[in-house]
Amino acid sequence: MFIKKQSYRKSAGFYVQPTMIIGATLILLIVVVVLAANNLNREKRHMSQILTEKGSALIKSFEAATRTGMKSMHWEGQQVQQLLEEVAGQPDVLSLIVTDEHGKILAHSDPRQIGSSYLSPDAVASLTPSASENWRIVEEKGVRVFEVYRYFRPFTGTQVHMSANMSGTNAGCCQGHRDTWCFPQNYEKQKQIIFVGFDISPFEDARKEDIRNTVIVSSILLILGVTGFLTLFLAQGYRATKQQLQDTSAISDEVVANIPVGLIFFGRTDRVVLLNSAAEAITGLSFKDTRGKLFDSILPAELIEVVSSLKYKERILEHEMNCVFAGKSPAPLSVTAARIINDAGEFVGYVLLLIDLKEIKQLREDVKRKEKLAAIGSLAAGVAHEIRNPLSSIKGMASFYRDKFPDGSDDSDAADVMIKEVDRLNRVISELLEFARPSKMNLKPCDINTLLDHSVHLIRHDADLKNINVKLKTENNLPDVILDPDRFTQCLLNLYLNSIQAMETGGELTIRSRFVADQHIEINVEDTGAGISSKNLNHIFEPYFTTKSTGTGLGLAIIHKIIEAHEGKISVNSESGKGTVFSIQIPVTTVNEEQEKK
Repeated sequence: MFIKKQSYRKSAGFYVQPTMIIGATLILLIVVVVLAANNLNREKRHMSQILTEKGSALIKSFEAATRTGMKSMHWEGQQVQQLLEEVAGQPDVLSLIVTDEHGKILAHSDPRQIGSSYLSPDAVASLTPSASENWRIVEEKGVRVFEVYRYFRPFTGTQVHMSANMSGTNAGCCQGHRDTWCFPQNYEKQKQIIFVGFDISPFEDARKEDIRNTVIVSSILLILGVTGFLTLFLAQGYRATKQQLQDTSAISDEVVANIPVGLIFFGRTDRVVLLNSAAEAITGLSFKDTRGKLFDSILPAELIEVVSSLKYKERILEHEMNCVFAGKSPAPLSVTAARIINDAGEFVGYVLLLIDLKEIKQLREDVKRKEKLAAIGSLAAGVAHEIRNPLSSIKGMASFYRDKFPDGSDDSDAADVMIKEVDRLNRVISELLEFARPSKMNLKPCDINTLLDHSVHLIRHDADLKNINVKLKTENNLPDVILDPDRFTQCLLNLYLNSIQAMETGGELTIRSRFVADQHIEINVEDTGAGISSKNLNHIFEPYFTTKSTGTGLGLAIIHKIIEAHEGKISVNSESGKGTVFSIQIPVTTVNEEQEKK
């Protein structure tokens, strides 16, 4: 399979649910509708107030003129009717009507309507007229009319001038004349109603225009509000997503930079896009120097073949190989390679994952060696126990027979040879038992420089006999270490003696001590002897491996075991004809830490 970018939904820091947007939109819609309704109602109230005030002014003017004309100028009904018609002729006034309390028309801006019924008694009763102005909207001949009405009271005095022809029960009314306003004698006790009708079409046209404008403005406000909400949410989501991408990018950069696996990425054009620090350490390449270069110009032939094969394969998993990089020795690597395909199915590039197997192989070798040593130790312990008792008997019998023969005789010399061989076997068995049995340590704080000085003093005589110059170079103020001084001195002496034996014609033996940054004290034993061949270098710590004709092959194995018992490490670096360097690292452990371990 190709490596693809996984498509999944991430939970952003700010996630806007659709219901939130719908809810915000509904709230905004309600607010806009309420504001629009209030605006329309305000326009309606404003229109009714203006027309009511205008109607009230007309009614009061008509009442005042009627009162003045009848009292001062002795107007008759005809003059009052003329005044009514003139008043009704003002702009926007459709009608001016006076009715009695039963709805019969007493005066009308259209004289032809006088005497007819304008409202039924029930309709008049439903109007609930009063001394103050009221209003209503009616439809007359297909035209909507705004009517202002109230009780009509033109007379306030007790005397009303009547025409000379007004007499009898019908005084105050001109009989037979539809164009004459008839007043009964008890007029002031009658409840007459005056109606002023206005044409509201201009107001309604203006109101329709206002409604249209309100709808347009409200729609624009609603659209702007919804857009604002969406923009706000999207902006917040964008900021949250951007922040998440920045955090993810920072995490990815840190992971890629610090992952203990070498990672090399090549883009679509086969050029280097990324090379992390682990890959730099493994390959010896620098990202600064290799960025933008073709892969076949920087990689060894083994990896070039791997990347080239990806054009025909989907991936290569954990392929172990030895790669030789410029200026470096062959490195065992586990290589994983794959093509990268994005969600759109487009090719993005190649990725190489390199794992350095040196430590893993070393661990494998250590495990094998320990398993081998454990098996040999168990076998050696049993064999040594079975052999030691018969050897004691053989040595006793050889000593007995040596005493029976004269000194210097062949028989006596043969007995001496037997005794020496038995002693040699006993020494081998003692070393074997020491190697097989668990190491018992007498640990205590020690000054490593003091131990080195003491151990060097013990071998100076042997070194002088072979014309070997011994140098001790110690670093001052080293911290104390917890170790067994006797066993550790035994290790040092074995290393010194091995170095002296390797310098048959003289040379130089250098012992150094220093403190390293990872809380270890390092001791180096360096000689200028014959060195160790590369084929033997990986086997020198194995038991019974030796290149000496008289060696047992257990010396370095015992040293390795003692150093491990101190939780330390020993390594060797050698080249034939150029000498050998043994490096011992002992951790710096305080007394309190050692007591806690116990």
